[in-house]
Amino acid sequence: MNKTVNQKAWFLVLPVLLLVAFSAVIPLMTVVNYSVQDTFGNNVFFWVGLEWFSDMLASERMWDALGRQLIFSAIILAIEVPLGIFVAMNMPKKGFWASFCLVLMSLPLLIPWNVVGTIWQIFGRVDIGLLGYTLAKLGISYNYTQDFIAAWVTVIVMDVWHWTSLVALLAYAGLQSIPDAYYQAAKIDQASKWSVFRFIELPKMAGVLMIAILLRFMDSFMIYTEPFVLTGGGPGNATTFLSIDLVKMALGQFDLGPAAAFSIMYFLVILLISWVFYTVMTNLDKRDGLK
Repeated sequence: MNKTVNQKAWFLVLPVLLLVAFSAVIPLMTVVNYSVQDTFGNNVFFWVGLEWFSDMLASERMWDALGRQLIFSAIILAIEVPLGIFVAMNMPKKGFWASFCLVLMSLPLLIPWNVVGTIWQIFGRVDIGLLGYTLAKLGISYNYTQDFIAAWVTVIVMDVWHWTSLVALLAYAGLQSIPDAYYQAAKIDQASKWSVFRFIELPKMAGVLMIAILLRFMDSFMIYTEPFVLTGGGPGNATTFLSIDLVKMALGQFDLGPAAAFSIMYFLVILLISWVFYTVMTNLDKRDGLK
């Protein structure tokens, strides 16, 4: 017997589809249009094909920005993921202090990105900032506006301060989902703390850690506001990441064609890496389901 399917439910999805088309698809098509055309103004365009893409692929400026971006994302993941796991494992599991720690860990995530940049911009100033003034009194040369090492360290520490909480909260949720029976069995077997972490806690956190790594990589790879407010991409081009370089190209130089091609390649790189993470997460879920 054939069952009649009510297709009217699709009308409930229609507003969402229209909203996505208006906020994402239409702007994307505009960017694609700019990436294959050139203009001399007066809204007059002419076809250039893939010229802007080839120019960007041959651009040393883009590859330098990509290198800085990959190094930054790698450093961020190498610091924030282990640190977030360590913090989560040392947080109270129950009671008032558990709730207090959860609220405290959530506070940095509530601060807007431009405010974070402003906080660290003032915090690192040698004349009025607590960090800069203290380091100067200790005889340590520190100036994030002139020294590229100081600028990199400040940007990295700022991001770690802002986003480690996200990894910690996700890892904490994974730890809380582990039944007590696992720990009781490990206690009976007299397993060491490292064995408990290696064979019980880490496998159970694998799913949430993949989500944390994916979110942190995507966010660090697209970071713009915090380093732009803090250093403006300087000193020189030391902290000019892909997003900052793209904005300079599109708005500062008004090179809409190259900037559009740049943004599409930027988008495809993020999409590819996200697909890789999604595939790994799906395979992990399938493997856990077979156990």
